[in-house]
Amino acid sequence: MSPLVGVLALQGASGEHTDALQKLGVRALEVRMPEDLKTIDAIILPGGESTTISMLLESSGTFEPLKERLSQGLPAFGTCAGMIMLSNKVLDGRTDQRSFDRIDISVRRNAFGRQIASFETEIDVHGLGEPFPGVFIRAPGVETVGPEVEVLATVTLDDQSEMPVLCRQNNILVSSFHPELTEDLRLHQMFLSEV
Repeated sequence: MSPLVGVLALQGASGEHTDALQKLGVRALEVRMPEDLKTIDAIILPGGESTTISMLLESSGTFEPLKERLSQGLPAFGTCAGMIMLSNKVLDGRTDQRSFDRIDISVRRNAFGRQIASFETEIDVHGLGEPFPGVFIRAPGVETVGPEVEVLATVTLDDQSEMPVLCRQNNILVSSFHPELTEDLRLHQMFLSEV
């Protein structure tokens, strides 16, 4: 039987992740309440608005049970806001914003600018033969990575420096961009290979 992958469905692009999983023949469960966490084998934290997702996790009573499952080794894939939620440091978040501290990166929200600065670009991903279509919408960026973090892809900034946009640490995968908004399922497959 295929693994059961939870998709956090409080706010953001959860439906697109569910569709991607179903196209890959994987069972998906929308996670909205603590009891939804009991049977899942992995979880996807989608894009959306990180402070809103954080507040909805708190108000639904789901934050602490999810934090507990993650600390016990639940594999997770965070895209855009999900990257922020899984990071160990949010550089410009609200003072009351909490994260799950599962990957040793510091993240800046809206690192590439506001909504009007959204863009698409081809990304070379370590381990994938062909470039991946990166869709960046008010995307976060990784400013620092810890020694255990593997940087799988970067983008070149205006000053020609490289900013990490796809990182992995153990069974945690995070991306600045939205793979669920493309027809390319390779990053979901990469994540599922860890489940």
